[in-house]
Amino acid sequence: MKSRIHRCAGCGKYTLKDKCPDCGGSAIGSKPARFSPQDPYGKYRRRMKKEIERNSH
Repeated sequence: MKSRIHRCAGCGKYTLKDKCPDCGGSAIGSKPARFSPQDPYGKYRRRMKKEIERNSH
């Protein structure tokens, strides 16, 4: 899954655009969320993914 949020390489602010609205610097994709084996929402995410796959076919 591709993230839509970007982080400015210059000032470090987050944006949804490819260019930072504050300083005009280039914005790159941010890092994905950390993995945790004790993920409390994992079963909901997997259920949602399965539903989306089932409905797309």
